Amino acid sequence: MREKILCLSVLLAACMSSSAMAGNRGGFEGPGPDIVSVEQAGKMADDARVALRGHIVRSLGGDDYVFRDETGEITVEIPERRFAGQTIVPADTVEIHGKVDKDWSETEIDVKRIIKR
Repeated sequence: MREKILCLSVLLAACMSSSAMAGNRGGFEGPGPDIVSVEQAGKMADDARVALRGHIVRSLGGDDYVFRDETGEITVEIPERRFAGQTIVPADTVEIHGKVDKDWSETEIDVKRIIKR
């Protein structure tokens, strides 16, 4: 009897964990922040939250990349974990969400999320 209960417990735990891992991660689905252009983002205050749509066109090494839209280019800092397993090439349109990081001589975007469109 004890073995049957143990076996049933293991089976139940396996079913619960497999349904949780089946892609049902949950979270909010709906409108996000308004999309701004690279030109607009460059004029925003330090730490302002932004969303941009365009293309990651090249790597600058490390976590730094060049992002381009129809108004210009800006450096974006994207830690590897933010790609979340996505392979992105320059032809892909992406939406990036992050924060403006203004230095005395440069403005870049610290990317928190990438959505391949």
